[in-house]
Amino acid sequence: MNQNLAFADYAVFIIYFIVVSVYGYTIYRKREKNEHDAKAYFLAEGTLTWWAIGASLIASNISAEQFIGMSGEGFFLGVAVAAYEWVAAIALIIIAIWFIPVYLKNKIYTMPQFLKTRYNESTALIMAVFWLFLYVFVNLTSILYLGAVAINGLAGGEYLHAIMIGLAVFALLISLGGMKVVAYTDVIQVAVLIIGGLVTTYIALTTVGQYFGVGQDAIAGFKVLMEKAPEHFKMIIPRPTATSSQLEINKYLTFPGMLSYLAGIWIINLNYWGCNQYITQRALGADLQTARTGILFAGFLKLLMPVIVMLPGIAAFVLYENGHLPQLVGGKDGAYSAVLTFLPTGLKGLSVAALTAAIVASLAGKVNSISTIYTLDVHKKYIQKNATDRSQVNIGRYAVFAAMLLAVMFTWNDVLGIGGVGGFTYIQKYTGFISPGVFAMFILGMFWKRTTGTAAIVGVIAGFVLSVLFNEFAPALFGNETLLYTAWPNGNGGYEIPFHICMGLSFVFTMLLMIAVSFAGPKVNPKAFELDTEMFKIKPQTTVLIVITLLIIFALYAKFW
Repeated sequence: MNQNLAFADYAVFIIYFIVVSVYGYTIYRKREKNEHDAKAYFLAEGTLTWWAIGASLIASNISAEQFIGMSGEGFFLGVAVAAYEWVAAIALIIIAIWFIPVYLKNKIYTMPQFLKTRYNESTALIMAVFWLFLYVFVNLTSILYLGAVAINGLAGGEYLHAIMIGLAVFALLISLGGMKVVAYTDVIQVAVLIIGGLVTTYIALTTVGQYFGVGQDAIAGFKVLMEKAPEHFKMIIPRPTATSSQLEINKYLTFPGMLSYLAGIWIINLNYWGCNQYITQRALGADLQTARTGILFAGFLKLLMPVIVMLPGIAAFVLYENGHLPQLVGGKDGAYSAVLTFLPTGLKGLSVAALTAAIVASLAGKVNSISTIYTLDVHKKYIQKNATDRSQVNIGRYAVFAAMLLAVMFTWNDVLGIGGVGGFTYIQKYTGFISPGVFAMFILGMFWKRTTGTAAIVGVIAGFVLSVLFNEFAPALFGNETLLYTAWPNGNGGYEIPFHICMGLSFVFTMLLMIAVSFAGPKVNPKAFELDTEMFKIKPQTTVLIVITLLIIFALYAKFW
């Protein structure tokens, strides 16, 4: 195995860079006359097509945490980690049918604006600041760190900081053109990441086939995986027993079997896809049918993602366990990079381009959302209330620079300790500290008129406090086993509750608290959204796409149950 990149690999990567840059510049020049129009910059003037919305959603979502982190969880857990993607497809159907109509009917362009319109300015400001910190110090940093580590390993292991700066600058070049440039370059990015990802998976499976004597046949290689690692092809992680090993317990802590499906994984996905500026911004400037079709298209593409980001991890596990992969740099998060070393010259460059496309698209989308929230929900409201469109665009660009600079600074020496936790788990666990409160606040605000602004503030604070309580202190305070939970030894001398269960408990108690506070408030809420059945009607062709998606998910679960 030659781990370093050859000239042909660099050539493929440079071609990718030129194509994306030229296309992005062309899109920018087409809208240059509207360069200082705030709506054009932040929301793409409502001109995005359904396929651009869907591709941009996937390109922004599939990043280093999927390629590197989810592949690592594929190495560790197996096919169970695909639940994040397949449940996401169902979550996107829910978002398209019930969430997006509420946003569009009420002309919502940012998530803090939703909170101000439905509740009050205090709630909106609290969450605007909350989201800015979360996006910069959890999402941007983890994407940048994982991506730089992966590409650095393939480039020889000596260029981490240079690669980090290169990724940041590339993302800045794209994001400074505004939402339309980000979205339409994402179409190329998602094509590159899907093609490159499928090539990597194909090579991984044929490599397995070669080592185990069944020839260069991807299907035969897949059968070898199922034969050599049958426990990696079960969707449900079994509950540990008294004789379970620490490895089996650690798997359950990461994905606690059926209990994950009772709350945790739904809260993660519905909050991420439905209450997240970074994601919903792509659809907020479109009409209902375009937004809906784009979101459902993204849901359909999500079905394919485990093939790209999970199977290479399982292949790495089988190769590693049978002595065909001598080392795994960086633990389980090194699985994807290890598989890339088997690729021939040229194809390795394509896979690096796919990985870079995923990283850059996510970075660009994230900083664009950061600049939108900061400019529209903080700066214009509290610092420069009479800011012109031109001034807002300039402030948005300054925010892009500032956010990326902070991310690079905190990623430079892994200040936040991302590498020690594992990239995918780091993001899921620590965004899960605020997901229960945020999701409770949104879902009650949309669909229960009685919910008050006081209840919203109480909910978001209580959701965070309860998440900290259950994740960090509950076993020590209340014991290792109660009617609510069972804590398991974490291998570090302490006990831990699976974070999916922590999210579920936090969400339930937050909902109950918000309902109680709302009942104690006024009976009539003048800020409640008016809903009618017409908002939620869907067209026949949309119904067909939904049914096909659900049938595919059902078949996948039936296969790997």
